[in-house]
Amino acid sequence: MRARDLPLTLDGRHGRHNAITDVPGVEVGYVTLTEADARTGVTAILPRGRRKVGLPCAAGTHSLNGNGEMTGVTWIEESGALSLPVMITNTHAVGTVHRGVIDWVAARHPGLAAQWLLPVVAETWDGYLNDINGPHVRPEHAAQAIEAAATGPVAEGNVGGGTGMNCYSFKGGSGTASRLVGHGPDTYTVGVFAQANFGSRHELTVAGHRVGPSLLDDDPMATTDWFAPSGAGSVIVVVATDAPLLPGQCKALARRVPLGLGRTGTTGSHFSGDIFLAFSTANEGALTSGFTVDDDYQSLRFVPWGRMDPFYTAVVQAVEEAVLNALTGAEEMIGRNGHRSPALPIGRLIELLAQDGAGAGSR
Repeated sequence: MRARDLPLTLDGRHGRHNAITDVPGVEVGYVTLTEADARTGVTAILPRGRRKVGLPCAAGTHSLNGNGEMTGVTWIEESGALSLPVMITNTHAVGTVHRGVIDWVAARHPGLAAQWLLPVVAETWDGYLNDINGPHVRPEHAAQAIEAAATGPVAEGNVGGGTGMNCYSFKGGSGTASRLVGHGPDTYTVGVFAQANFGSRHELTVAGHRVGPSLLDDDPMATTDWFAPSGAGSVIVVVATDAPLLPGQCKALARRVPLGLGRTGTTGSHFSGDIFLAFSTANEGALTSGFTVDDDYQSLRFVPWGRMDPFYTAVVQAVEEAVLNALTGAEEMIGRNGHRSPALPIGRLIELLAQDGAGAGSR
């Protein structure tokens, strides 16, 4: 089940798989860990695939709320470039995954590892379902996620780093979507990947229809004897495009992510780390900064700033759908200490949408 299987209208035209992998060259891989009290995993997003790790992409980041972590962002801010896989996991596994990326690069790209490595590892908190302090995620899992990365359709819901995550007090996790953008004679793709672990139940909004207040009855996270307030969690969003952009324009895409999240209802929680990364796979060969550089000059081809609006729109639309796909793709899960996270009740949601006239279109 994906959001587009529901009787609702979602804006924009998506790519072949409606996924971040619609951007040529982008690969996604997962390791999912559900043994014993583990409800966690690792997600790898490779901007140019395994073979081209080390070739920079223009990139930029943005934080809506900083109660979270994304390593490597100071170097992205300094250089405007991303050259390693983007990893997403749980809060207490960031260091382990960081080490795992270094181990993989040292084994597969030793020349690159001989210089310096600043991996990008982001996290959301899965301590409601997962034994987050246990040593379940190991360095080799980062390597396995990278090796598993592939193009094509992307699994959603209870997979990878999203395995133990919750969204609007329903089971959440991994979600993705894409949009096609015409620009002069060319068509570019904007792809989004979200690790959705945020939002309070009453806030949930689906394609403009506020359904959360009608779905409050089965909310174990509101009644279970544990300590986190409603809305705590975090959300990581990665935006990819093959449109030629400057690093500052990538940052501008990342700044539009909260507008897409807001369409799903959230107002942003103090206890949610909402951190976003955007990159462009165009201009291959530019933005290099190794110890040896053969070029006296490098050039970047880019979309004029005055024509960026369609790309901003694409980000907002794809982010909204990626979150909905994380919700519709997830299944009920029982984790540590019997904690239960129910799946979004699709049947009831369809009834609510029908009562609200969603089938006739929205927005």
